[in-house]
Order: sequence, then structure tokens, then C-alpha cells
Amino acid sequence: MAITDYFIRYLQRRDTLSEADLSRLRSLRTEHVSFAPGEVIVPVERIAARSCMMLRGLSARSHELVGRPEERVITALHVPGDFVDLHGFVLAGLEHSVIAVGPAEVEFVSHDQLTEITENFPHLTRLMWMATLIDAAVHRQWLVAAASLRSSAHLAHLLCEIYTRLNAVGAAADNRFSLPLLQRELADILGYSPIHVNRAVRDLRDRGLIRWSGADVTILDWKGLATLSRFDPTYLDMEKMRR
Repeated sequence: MAITDYFIRYLQRRDTLSEADLSRLRSLRTEHVSFAPGEVIVPVERIAARSCMMLRGLSARSHELVGRPEERVITALHVPGDFVDLHGFVLAGLEHSVIAVGPAEVEFVSHDQLTEITENFPHLTRLMWMATLIDAAVHRQWLVAAASLRSSAHLAHLLCEIYTRLNAVGAAADNRFSLPLLQRELADILGYSPIHVNRAVRDLRDRGLIRWSGADVTILDWKGLATLSRFDPTYLDMEKMRR
């Protein structure tokens, strides 16, 4: 599947694309690159010349702590179809890096092409703006979840979100998905120690809510998992409407 197919599904879940919109997206010239787990996909940089979309696997937005380069905080996870660093198109630089979570494949799109789209395709421009706003909404919801949920419920919220995002673009179905995160990486995301993450995973298993083997996650009781985590997908803005 081409990267634009996932991105098109992402957009069509929320709006109707014209034939001209579809044609322009499908004609994007991209550079396909594969990354090993932990490799830097997008470095911290001042001026970027391209942005990337996820094709396969996951990536994470990673922040190094000043004075403690061996430590990091993960503030976002990106799934297939996500325009990972689209905000870098209009910012002077990125204050974070993007790293591969497990094996990952991306397609890089030059900013010259994005400039041409913004000049000639106003509807696509609004939709790209929408994508950055949804990205910001997800970040805000992570802050709310971190402040209001205990460890098991916090992890449950993350699982509900990732499955919903993957399912929306056709990258997961039947309450099953791949999440190649080490417990240390989950700890970086949730703000807990690996021991607390291990206990949270065990708790969700013991409640009969999930089955988790290696990178394969199965949600056994969606209603129970969503209720525990108070998951409401409204912030993912998946209502289809004219934008």
C-alpha cells in the first residue's frame, strides 16, 4: 500500500476529497526509507526541507532532557497515515526528534511540494492544517490522561487510542493490533517506572480486558477497557464533515 493511501483514508474518514484532491495526493513524489528500531527518522534541526508520513510500523516524538542526554520523554506516537512532522513545514525548526518504534517505513515529502499544494489546493491546505490540530489535540489528551488516570487506566487509554487510530486507516481490525513497544518505552510514554508498567499490563490481563504477547495486542473487552480508561474518541475528530 502506498503511503498516500493511508493518508487518504485518514482524510476521507473526516471529509470528502474531490478528484482533483485525490489526484494531487496520489501524484506526490516521495522518498521511501526504512528504519531499524530506535533509529532517528527526523533529527532535531533548525531548517527542514521535507516532512514524512508513516507507512508501516510506529514512530515516536522524543525529547531529550537538558543536561541529561541519556534520558528522554516521549510526547507522541505516530501510526501509518500520520503526517509525522508536518508542523516542521512552517516552523523554523523542531525541538524534538522522531524515532522508529520497532521496524518502521516512511515516505518523505519535500516542502517544495507542500508549498505548491498550499498555493493551489486550498481544501487540501485546510486538511493539512486539520491534521496538525488533531495532533495537538492528541497531545492535550495525553496530558489530561496523565493527570487524571491511574497506571492501569492510563495504559488502557493509550491502547484504546492507538487501536482507534489504526482502525480508522485500515491498519488494524477485529480489536487486534501490533504495538512493538518495550516496557521501558511504555514507561517513557506514561511517565512510570518499568515496574509500574509491568504491573499495569498484568492488571489489564488479570481483568480479562486484553491479551498481550510480544508486540501483538488483542482487546478482549472493548467496553470494559474504554470504561476503565474513560476513553472518548471525540478528540480524534473523526466526524465526517465539510472542512
